[in-house]
Amino acid sequence: MRVRFTPAALTSLALSSLASASNWQIDPAHSAAQFSVRHMMVSNVRGEFGKMSGWVNLDDKDISRSTAEATIDTTTINTREPKRDTHLKSPDFFDVEKYPTMTFKSTSFKKVAPEKYKVAGDLTLHGVTKPVVLDVAASDTVSKLQGQERRGATATTTLNRKDFGLIWNKPVETGGVMVGDEVVITLDLELVKKPGAQ
Repeated sequence: MRVRFTPAALTSLALSSLASASNWQIDPAHSAAQFSVRHMMVSNVRGEFGKMSGWVNLDDKDISRSTAEATIDTTTINTREPKRDTHLKSPDFFDVEKYPTMTFKSTSFKKVAPEKYKVAGDLTLHGVTKPVVLDVAASDTVSKLQGQERRGATATTTLNRKDFGLIWNKPVETGGVMVGDEVVITLDLELVKKPGAQ
């Protein structure tokens, strides 16, 4: 049996799909991109990037159809130690003159529990693109002020900096190295519904 859709039916299906999706912009004033890495094998150094932008196109009826992109300005790195920040911006690490941003583009969304998601995507950092998976906690609560809708999410992932060509290190006298390989990234996001979005 063949099923044929008339132009009107196709239009109706398209409008139905659009109606279930909404576009949310990252509010940079109320969002943060943070990281943590081991220092000299004994402690964690934490830092953040001061500038981030992006969006989430959310399909509440079929979360697998959702998409997201984010861009982080690596020139805004801040670990509260100017000399260290200068070194991190140098070719030994982020090489911000050559690679001033890192980007994430989603490839899949999956709901794994109430308000819990796995978002896979491609992370481009230091000129290298690798797949990563974000563990996302996103509240279903929507807040509204002066007609503007907002919702929040926290995304975390752990990556090996050497996979992205950030290989600088230095041995310490008691054994081990100065900088750990694993970096924990945390994104605290406040999203604003784009005007005109469903």
